[in-house]
Amino acid sequence: MGLRKHEDYNREIEKLRGELQSLETEMRHLYETRMKLQQSEKQNKRLAASLQEAKTQIETLRTEIAKLTAPPSSYALFCSLNDDASANVYVSGRKMRVSVHNSVASASLRKGQEVILNEALNIIEARAFDPQGQVVKLKDQLDGTRALIQLHHDEERIVELGEPLLHESLSVGDHLLYDPRSGYVIEKIPKAEIEELVIEEVPDVRYEDVGGLTKEVEQVTDAVELPFLYPDLFKEHRLTPPKGILLYGPPGCGKTMIAKAVANSISKKMRHLSGKDVRSYFLHVKGPELLNKYV
Repeated sequence: MGLRKHEDYNREIEKLRGELQSLETEMRHLYETRMKLQQSEKQNKRLAASLQEAKTQIETLRTEIAKLTAPPSSYALFCSLNDDASANVYVSGRKMRVSVHNSVASASLRKGQEVILNEALNIIEARAFDPQGQVVKLKDQLDGTRALIQLHHDEERIVELGEPLLHESLSVGDHLLYDPRSGYVIEKIPKAEIEELVIEEVPDVRYEDVGGLTKEVEQVTDAVELPFLYPDLFKEHRLTPPKGILLYGPPGCGKTMIAKAVANSISKKMRHLSGKDVRSYFLHVKGPELLNKYV
C-alpha cells in the first residue's frame, strides 16, 4: 500500500510539473502576444497621424484648387441703395442694379467706394476708395451733392460728390481726385504746389527798404499803384493802364523787393481809402514752371 501511494504521488507531481510547464509556455506566448499588440497600437497611431496629415494636405490642395479654378471677381463703384435692398453700381462705366450679399452691411456702403462682385454680379465684399484717378479743379458747387469741375484743356463736367466730400469744406479752385469711371470726385488734394509759390502772405517790405532804385520805384508806382488806386481818374482822362510790367535784371538787384513793396503799399492805401481790413498777397512763380505747364 505504501509503495502504491508513493507512485500515485509521483504521477501527481509529474502531472503538476507538466501543467506548470504548459502555463509557463502559455505565459511566454501571452507576453509575446502583448508585445505584438503594443507594437501594433504604436503602428496604428503612426498610421492614424499619417492619415490625418494626408487628409489635411488634401483639404489644403482642394482649397488651393478651388481658388485657382474660381471665376474672376469684378470690381465696381458703389452708387446708391434701392428700396428693395438692391444696390446701384458702376461697372466699367455702366450703371447696373445688383444684389447685396448678406455678409455685406448695406448701411456701411458709401458713394464712390469700391466693391467686389462675384460671377453673378452680386456685391460680396466692400473695399476702400480707389486712390487713383484724375486731378481736376473745382469751378463751382451746384448743390450739396453735385459740382462743376474743370478737366484738361478747359473741358468742364458736372459730377457727383463722393461720400468723403459730402461733409468736406470745398472752395472754388480746390484740386479734387476724379474717377471718370463713375463720375465721382472722392478726395480733396492738398495744394502743395500752390502753397510753395506763396512766399509771404502779407509782405512787410516798404519802398524805403529798396535802396538805390528810386527811379525804378517811381516807374513801378506809376504803372501799377496809381491805376489800381484811382481807376476813375484814369477813365476820366482816358488813360489806358498797363496790363502788366516786367522787372528784369541780374539776381539780387531788387526786383522781388520792389514787387513786395508795391503789394504792401497798395494794401495799406486800400485799407485807408476803404476803411476795411485789406490783406495783401505775394505770389512768386518761376519762369521754368510756367514753361513746363503751358508750353
